[in-house]
Amino acid sequence: MKYITILLLFVTTITSAQTIIKQDAQIKQMVDEVSSKNIEATIRKLVSFKSRHTLSDTTGKTTGSGAARNWIKGEMEKYASESGGRMTVAFDTFTQPKGTRIDKPVKLKNVLAILKGTDPTDTRVYLVSGHYDSRINDVMDANGVEPGANDDASGTALSMELARVMAKRSFPATIIFMTVVGEEQGLYGSTNVAKRAKAENWNVDAMLNNDIVGNTHGMETDLKDNRSVRVFSDGIPTNATDKQVAALKSLGGENDSPSRELARYAKETGERYVDQLDVKLIYRRDRYLRGGDHLPFLEQGFTAVRFTEMNEDFNRQHQNIRTENGVDYGDLPDFVDFNYVQKVARMNLSVLANLALAPARPQNVGIVTSDLTNKTKLTWEAPSAGKKPAGYYVLMRETTSAFWERKFYVADTTATLAYSKDNYFFAVQSVDADGHESLPVFPKPIR
Repeated sequence: MKYITILLLFVTTITSAQTIIKQDAQIKQMVDEVSSKNIEATIRKLVSFKSRHTLSDTTGKTTGSGAARNWIKGEMEKYASESGGRMTVAFDTFTQPKGTRIDKPVKLKNVLAILKGTDPTDTRVYLVSGHYDSRINDVMDANGVEPGANDDASGTALSMELARVMAKRSFPATIIFMTVVGEEQGLYGSTNVAKRAKAENWNVDAMLNNDIVGNTHGMETDLKDNRSVRVFSDGIPTNATDKQVAALKSLGGENDSPSRELARYAKETGERYVDQLDVKLIYRRDRYLRGGDHLPFLEQGFTAVRFTEMNEDFNRQHQNIRTENGVDYGDLPDFVDFNYVQKVARMNLSVLANLALAPARPQNVGIVTSDLTNKTKLTWEAPSAGKKPAGYYVLMRETTSAFWERKFYVADTTATLAYSKDNYFFAVQSVDADGHESLPVFPKPIR
């Protein structure tokens, strides 16, 4: 067995021909193309529709959710015209029955821009999303002025900007740029896509939800933080069975769900490509009393995370526009930090591009437990579809560490390490010759 030990994740090259941690020049170029001016223009245009409430007017040309979704679709189609036929844009239409926060059956429409992968053997799908609906104090008020600049025109603009930049490039795997409706009324748009993905057997490898990613001022203090973004991820998978939960607990694997591995991947990859950015791992599915569009994907068994600004200003969220006791309320575009949204968008792009260019995850990753030994033996299988990996990384960290601390490059599908399986956590990821890495896979015990 051949392997090389890497002491730190941020080492760029090692003493063989294998290069591990580096920036891909083409991805860096895409990252640099993400424009704060375009993001600002998109956010201000979305605000101009006055209300994007899920139950607002769908027939107007300049106001209401119908005008907003038609404009989003038209913009996405402009981006698709640069894709050489690889990107298609369509409404994902469904009827939401009367229920919680829905006073009558209503036809709703998500907008999906699908950048088809170029490898017919690679079925992986990656999704990035923001919700285009908005609200104010009364969640059932469909006719007020509801700008929703940060919540969530910021996430919508992010998804659209990534579609603009990435449509001109090709990737082996498929990327879907989503703007969904109904989030404020009950995650209805994302629930429809997640259920559709499950029913149609989409091979969703990762879903990135961006919701409230444009504010850099904390509400209660003068704190300004324009470099930190939170990523929320579940530890115990949301759809795990009692048997699976028991197995994870027996391994100490409560902190190594697929979504938590995606969060770590976002931190390592995003900070590699975006300067002055700290991706903060938050070990929760979402905030207290809140929920976002990644949750329906978790419920369907997919890997998903949520990105959100570090310090929220609740005077801006779900508020009627007004001034009280010298305090301004309302989610207006002048309070959005467009350069900060740009950073978060660039981070998202670096994650999506690296994943979509990488080989698929290794399969049947196992840690051998049949012998009492102070060494660790791991085995796995190559991905069954898509391009063949050039090799693999075995990742290792202390059981108390939040991040992977060491990497071992392995050319084969087995590795024996001089470290005890009882003392460390391990995972395995595929890598191609250009250094694009798959998501890590936490091993299961095998005999």
